[in-house]
Amino acid sequence: MDDLEFIITSDGSHTLRNRQLNETYHSVHGALQESTHVFVNNGLRFFHQSHQRAHISILEVGFGTGLNAWLALTFARDNNVSLHYVTLEPFPLDEEVWSRLNYVPADKSMFEALHRAPCDEPVEIHPAFTLKKLKCSLLDLNIRDSFDVVFFDAFAPSVQPALWAYEALQRATDRLNAEGVFVTYSAKGQLKRDLKALGLHVETLPGPPGKKEMVRAVRGADEKP
Repeated sequence: MDDLEFIITSDGSHTLRNRQLNETYHSVHGALQESTHVFVNNGLRFFHQSHQRAHISILEVGFGTGLNAWLALTFARDNNVSLHYVTLEPFPLDEEVWSRLNYVPADKSMFEALHRAPCDEPVEIHPAFTLKKLKCSLLDLNIRDSFDVVFFDAFAPSVQPALWAYEALQRATDRLNAEGVFVTYSAKGQLKRDLKALGLHVETLPGPPGKKEMVRAVRGADEKP
């Protein structure tokens, strides 16, 4: 708790600053806006609209505050989609921290269930949403599952360079299904070059408020008729 500072971002939603790393979990220009724009609209919603599948699987690199998972759950509930959501977090937040986050204004039972879910086993948080939390880093991930969408939400490359290296990106993208989508808030040139080298079609898209660009990469997009 002493290493974390609560911040109200520009859209009124919380983020946290890790004082040791001097890095925030979300954009100070709007945590809720950033997660909605990058991961839900340009990741999950994009895949759903492109394929109209009733069942979608997501791998999240960086559970953090649980905001992305909460928004994905809300999307699944509201759009008649069943989500299997696997998330990686080697350093989960204490209840003293996550219980104070202001993402859910009313009934917080499902948000609490996301954080209280035990690791290493699937937990049905809602009939449309099954969560599996893994207390590990991408670099230590050892599963054979494949996914339709990867939410890549690690701390910035300047803070966690190993998670943005080619080998780490390969570990994430190797788990994408055909036509799977990799999405992240970063738009670094090296990231885009590496994703292209890994065989993905890379798009540089408008970023959320306060950020000019973001990246979405799609497996097999260049092979579409």
